[in-house]
Amino acid sequence: MAATIFSIMIVLLLLGFPMMIPLIVGAFVGFYTLFGGFGQLETMIQQIMAGIRPASLIAVPMFIFAADIMTRGQSAGRLIDLVMAFVGHLKGGLAVSTAAACTMFGAVSGSTQATVVAIGSPLRPRMQKAGYNDSFILALIVNSSDIAFLIPPSIGMIIYGVVSNTSIAELFIAGIGPGLLILLLFSIYSWIYAVRNNVPTEPKTSWPDRARAIQYALWPLGFPAIIIGGIYGGIFSPTEAAAACVLYALILEVLVFRSLDLSGVYDTAKSTGLITAVVFILVGVGAAFSWVISFAQIPQEILGSIGIDEMGQVGVLFVISIAFFVGCMFVDPIVVILVMVPIFAPVVDSVGLDPVLVGTIITLQVAIGSATPPFGCDIFTAIAVFKRPYWEVIRGTPPFICILLSVAVALIYFPQIALFLRDLAFAK
Repeated sequence: MAATIFSIMIVLLLLGFPMMIPLIVGAFVGFYTLFGGFGQLETMIQQIMAGIRPASLIAVPMFIFAADIMTRGQSAGRLIDLVMAFVGHLKGGLAVSTAAACTMFGAVSGSTQATVVAIGSPLRPRMQKAGYNDSFILALIVNSSDIAFLIPPSIGMIIYGVVSNTSIAELFIAGIGPGLLILLLFSIYSWIYAVRNNVPTEPKTSWPDRARAIQYALWPLGFPAIIIGGIYGGIFSPTEAAAACVLYALILEVLVFRSLDLSGVYDTAKSTGLITAVVFILVGVGAAFSWVISFAQIPQEILGSIGIDEMGQVGVLFVISIAFFVGCMFVDPIVVILVMVPIFAPVVDSVGLDPVLVGTIITLQVAIGSATPPFGCDIFTAIAVFKRPYWEVIRGTPPFICILLSVAVALIYFPQIALFLRDLAFAK
């Protein structure tokens, strides 16, 4: 049955159907095979509804809405100006600024694709003018957006937390350490690239101009204060923090910056509604598909065939890392999390792994896979936004992917990279 389901899904993907169609067809084919028809179809409907029932999922459209408001307004630009004011004059400073801006925008959006659009669109022309090769620029933007998947709020971590019943607040803070480590390594590589290619530096910003950049960025910097300070100060739950971010974004862009009018807010809300509808269809159908393959004992057969039960914690983490990395090279990250987390959950429990560490590693791997050929979704976002051919977008990615994979390996052997702040915040 497993071969039939996955063959049908692969054929539908190759024919160009959106991911929700192969998932729906795969779930219903599996259900029909298991029960000899659709006489108990209400069970499938119950599983779909159960997938979208958790209250924590309300945070997803909220963070998408807040990110969309900021992308259309001035917040992203002010964050870019702040970073440029302090590091733009260094060797490779413009590239470092791009990576840092992606990190800061990730701390207010949680979306890799929103980061590609918000940060990449204004900074790519500046980097081209400064003398950077376009393949390096595109690779830097696409891979730096991965940091947004780790720095809170992370939509991927919200989905993982819901599926695995893990604390979203703990996941959020565990992503900070790996995210900052990636930023540091990307900055070092950008400096090396600039030195080797003799890229000229930007003029140094005066201290009065830096003071103005700080002043202009104070309002946008309120977002991470609301999210991180609110959650870990015990003021908000992650879902309440998402709602507070939407209110703050509306006040900022409509009343303070006056960059959006009511018609702009309406267009933004409509765009968020369409994206949310797709996400929730994927979540619901993904939950049903996971139930079908679990009921059919397919995960147990696959994992048993590779002897995962006999592996220690490190071996299990490597298997999980490879599975999620490869999966997201072909399929949307949300789908991979929904389908594969329940498969590995029993093994994670049996070997005594910390679910927060596992969630951080999974989030990093799906982020890496999303920017990795052949079908990483961030690659196609960059193609659409920058209107550049596929090969040009992926040409400069190998060094960045190697850096990201090295961080993933470091997390396996040195879990305190992720867990130190979590343990500090929650006194574990």
